Amino acid sequence: MGKFLRGAGCILLAATLTACVDDGKDGKDGQDGLSGLPGLIGPPGATGAPGATGPTGATGAPGANGAGQAISLARVGRSTSQGYLVSAAEIVDYDKVNKRIFSINSQTGGVDVFSADDVTALGMPTQSLDVRQMVFDAGDVADLALMGGVNSIAVSGGKVAVALDANPKTDNGWVVFLDAATLTHLHTVSVGALPDSLTFTPDGSKVVVANEGEPNVGYSIDPEGSISVITVADFSVVNIGFTDFNVGGPRHAELPLNKMVLGGIGASVAQDIEPEYVAIREDGQRAYVTLQENNAIAVVNLVSNSIEKIIGLGFKNHAIPGNELDASQQDGVNLRTWPVYGVYMPDSISVTTLNGRTYLLTANEGDSREDWLNGLNDAATCQANGYYHRSNSCRDELALRDIGHSDLVMGSALAGLNTDTTLGRLQFSYSITRKMNGSTTINSLYAYGSRSFSVWDAATGEQVFDSANAFERITAQRYGALFNQNHSGVLTGDRRSNSKGPEPEAIAVGKIAGHTYAFIGLERMGGIMVYDVSNPHAPAFVQYVNDRDVTQSPEVAAVSAGMDLGPEGFRFVSAADSPNGKPLLLVGSEVSGTTSVYEISVTALQD
Repeated sequence: MGKFLRGAGCILLAATLTACVDDGKDGKDGQDGLSGLPGLIGPPGATGAPGATGPTGATGAPGANGAGQAISLARVGRSTSQGYLVSAAEIVDYDKVNKRIFSINSQTGGVDVFSADDVTALGMPTQSLDVRQMVFDAGDVADLALMGGVNSIAVSGGKVAVALDANPKTDNGWVVFLDAATLTHLHTVSVGALPDSLTFTPDGSKVVVANEGEPNVGYSIDPEGSISVITVADFSVVNIGFTDFNVGGPRHAELPLNKMVLGGIGASVAQDIEPEYVAIREDGQRAYVTLQENNAIAVVNLVSNSIEKIIGLGFKNHAIPGNELDASQQDGVNLRTWPVYGVYMPDSISVTTLNGRTYLLTANEGDSREDWLNGLNDAATCQANGYYHRSNSCRDELALRDIGHSDLVMGSALAGLNTDTTLGRLQFSYSITRKMNGSTTINSLYAYGSRSFSVWDAATGEQVFDSANAFERITAQRYGALFNQNHSGVLTGDRRSNSKGPEPEAIAVGKIAGHTYAFIGLERMGGIMVYDVSNPHAPAFVQYVNDRDVTQSPEVAAVSAGMDLGPEGFRFVSAADSPNGKPLLLVGSEVSGTTSVYEISVTALQD
């Protein structure tokens, strides 16, 4: 059982895991310098001459930091499950004026609305908004069949913005604005293909949209990825593309090609780039957009409406002690170093400013192009674009035990590691592995995701922190052989070890009583990792909370047992904005189809 070390402010969770919190006290001034000795007293009747002033005392040591605190999350409310494994709850947001919680419902293709008057009793939605019908009724789109589903939602300044994709998804989609008070349609704005994420600037004057531009199956159509900036006052829109980065374009040389991934079939750079998720700096002047499949982040200048730069994220070396991973679903808990690199490929991103510098926090999920490649049957086209063709389909996801069917050859570093209990089952990218090894003889594998969250300096692109092996290590200590669980299918542990492990996807940042915290959702294993990131170079683990009983089958856990599976979207609500006066974390879980409320308790630490 762990000890609480009062002086150090640490919780010893196990021999290899220590979590620390700041328990400093109010700073104390340094001691005043000693004054000079008084002069000697003269003989009676005469006043002695004053003594010389003594030297100034040394400056006292700096005082300790302000009073420390501990926080703890507990789920206090949960909506009724709308079904298991039907993707019924994803992105969530909160309207502090009208006290409503909004949740994207991918089952119905609409928006669920919950009253936040009592967050302990969400129940069923008070309203379910059919956004497509609203757009059709307004005459903005002539046919309901031309519209797809909703992907994202944001609330600010009396307006609700909803991202709506087209049918087919390769056509341009829309952002639909609703009145936050009446929930009626205000305006529809055409944006790029597959608007996947959107958010308001802090002052509510603009909405920034990541248009993923995802290809269709088989890559016969591949729209360009783009970023749209909508001015809310008049609903005008500026669409920002990436054509300047195309081969032969004026900015192609700026691309950090050794740290990012390009690989669309016959695609230009602009077609290849797929914006995923948006975060905006507190001053509203910069947006940061993950380019997940490209392993990069685009920095958008919202003053000039232009791409300022593209940051390549590079690769995580799992051969370094501290970066261990479990690579097989047939070896129990077996975290160790391997000749493997993780391709970060973050999904969600958050931004915070600390000590005058801007930092980006990413949930490094990983993602492949396999779904779109499978429909490409032409072997020559597949191979010419760096992929492997087998069984009449284009492939990128391979396992080391498959290379006997491919053109890859194991080098000496991988010799003997193609068994089921070593690297034989680990899913890796054929195209990235071949490219980064420089030939078909390979000595290291490049796997999807990094099983971690990272902190990046926004100005330099430098990684200043990565949670390393902590997510797998902590869940293994909690669940033993049932760690790296999946959220669907047969109940068995270790199932996801060969493919992205716990799979971090959601991330949110919140400030509580002078400290800054990061909340990271593990999509497959479930639960929320909490870190104090007040020092972005040395975040401290605070808590892992997971209300899921991993001994229950997923379909039972999600519905009748009332547990959350598959956290997809987070929204932090400060105490000042909260309906109950306490900081909250809203969680949308797509597999259990639930929207949940976690209350955050704060305890000041004392001597």
